[in-house]
Amino acid sequence: MTNPAPFSSSSTEYAAKNIKKIQGRDLPRLLKEIPDKPKAMFYCGNIELAQREDVVFLCVIGSRKYTSYGFDACVRLVSSLKGKPVVIVSGLALGIDGIAHRTALDAGIPCIAVPGSGLHPDILYPRSHVSLAEEIVAKGGLLISEYEPDFHASPWSFPVRNRIMAGLSQAVLVIEGEHDSGTLITARLALEYNRDVLALPGSIFSHTSEGPLSLIKRGAIPICSEHDLALALGFETPTEFNDAAAETERYSRCSDEELSIIHLLAEPTGREDLLCKSNLPLGKFQIIISMLEIRGLIVEEYGLIRLAR
Repeated sequence: MTNPAPFSSSSTEYAAKNIKKIQGRDLPRLLKEIPDKPKAMFYCGNIELAQREDVVFLCVIGSRKYTSYGFDACVRLVSSLKGKPVVIVSGLALGIDGIAHRTALDAGIPCIAVPGSGLHPDILYPRSHVSLAEEIVAKGGLLISEYEPDFHASPWSFPVRNRIMAGLSQAVLVIEGEHDSGTLITARLALEYNRDVLALPGSIFSHTSEGPLSLIKRGAIPICSEHDLALALGFETPTEFNDAAAETERYSRCSDEELSIIHLLAEPTGREDLLCKSNLPLGKFQIIISMLEIRGLIVEEYGLIRLAR
């Protein structure tokens, strides 16, 4: 049986017991690195998550008015991090922020949410994401804000909040955003804080791609695939990726039967043993072996067949 989420009750007393304050040395370690760090923070949930040194904190941000392209890209990229030592940081806002949190939770990835309001359940903004906030905490995540618990969100509180998101993260991924959006404020702050800035390229005809394309022109890392994201976050090395890509290309024209032979040659194997393992008729087997030899994909030497180097 799971413990009840801290925001499952509407009582002020219940909320007060679960919202705590930290300051000074107790602030999250990455947040203490930025020049304009807050003096104190209020939080609900697993504060130890923000102190971990064995994970990568990735801030995922984007437009509230996202496109279907932005939605699909966000889901695909965040989902690709399932099982990796990563924490998703975002602002709990409508649009890409909420999609990033939702996708991460579905993939079992912990989240840190930084709303532009106080954390009291009657105040938390946006109201439509209160249940999402509950789930973030219930699944071992963290809600954190420098605003007093009863502080109502205001137009100026979001740009100020953005420095917390950038400060808590080692990298910021911009999915979509117009040229003058709050998303770009977070990205510019990340650059100032010496964080990695990653950006999703988009159509030159889309207003929501103005921000990412502008960032790429300024040196942000373009993220065009799950592999690009894994490389940027240090989960794969360029050599590993290039070798895998080259191998995929090398065997891209092989038939299913040819690939079955390739897979059986993880270790050099004698012709008779290979024939038995393949379950192919002798005539078919000999034709496939001959074609793979002609195309330079396998070689036979010293009585063993192996993959060509």
